[in-house]
Amino acid sequence: MGLPDSSILTNIQVPGRTTPSDILFEKKYITTRGLENRLYSDDELIRLPEIDPEHTHYREWQLRQRSGRRIVRYLTGKKKALDILEIGCGNGWLSHQLAGIPGTRVTGLDINFTELQQAARVFSDDPNLVFIHGDIRSGILYGRQFDCIVFAASIQYFASLKKIVYLSLSYLKPGGEIHIFDSHFYRPKELETARRRTMAYYTSLGYPEMADFYFHHGVRDLRSFHHSILYNPLSFRNRLLRGKTPFLWVRITK
Repeated sequence: MGLPDSSILTNIQVPGRTTPSDILFEKKYITTRGLENRLYSDDELIRLPEIDPEHTHYREWQLRQRSGRRIVRYLTGKKKALDILEIGCGNGWLSHQLAGIPGTRVTGLDINFTELQQAARVFSDDPNLVFIHGDIRSGILYGRQFDCIVFAASIQYFASLKKIVYLSLSYLKPGGEIHIFDSHFYRPKELETARRRTMAYYTSLGYPEMADFYFHHGVRDLRSFHHSILYNPLSFRNRLLRGKTPFLWVRITK
C-alpha cells in the first residue's frame, strides 16, 4: 500500500497567508537544501532520525537523535496531555516523534511548503499530528494556545530572538514552556566571526544571499526571559561525556 496523494491529504492546512518574501525564501532554501544533500526520500524520512551510516549527515543525525530523545523524555515525564506546537518543523520528523507521547496533540508549522507536504504525506496515518503552512507572525494561529512550543534547529531563521520569543509566549497557556535546541547561541566576541563564516558557506554553495535569511543569536539575548539551561555542552560533566551535542537546550517559561 503506497503513501496517499498530496492532493487528498486532510492533515495539512493551508490558510493562504504567505507573502512573496516567504515564497522567495522557500525557493532558495529548498535549492540550498538540495545542494547540501538535506532533502530526503519518503523512505528515508519515515525512519529519521535513524539514517544510513554512509549518509553525508549521519553524524548530524546522531546529534538530532540525542536531542530528540531528550525532549521526548522530558515531555513524557510531565505525565499529562499536552498540546505542542513545533515552529519550523520542516519535514516533520520531530513533530512525528513528539506525537508519539501519550495524550499529545502536535501541530507542525512551517513556510516551507515543499517539505511540509512531504511531512503530511509520510505521517498521514498519525491522528495526533497536523501540519499548517505559514508563519506564526502572520496571525494564522490567532486564538490558539499551547502547552509547549518547540524550536528545533529553526530559531536562526528569525531575525529577532526577542520578538519571536515574546510572540510565542503569547501563544502559551499559563505555565507553558518554550524549548529551543539544536541551534547555536553565541558569546558576543563570537558573533562577527559566525556571520562571516555563514556568508562564506553560502557563497561556496553559490547562494550568498541565503546569508540574509540566517541570523546569529547571542546568549545575552536570553536574559530578557525567565529561562533555564537544561543542557549545557560546556558543563564539566558534559565535557567529559562522549557523544555530547554542541548546542544549548533552553527552556523559557511563561
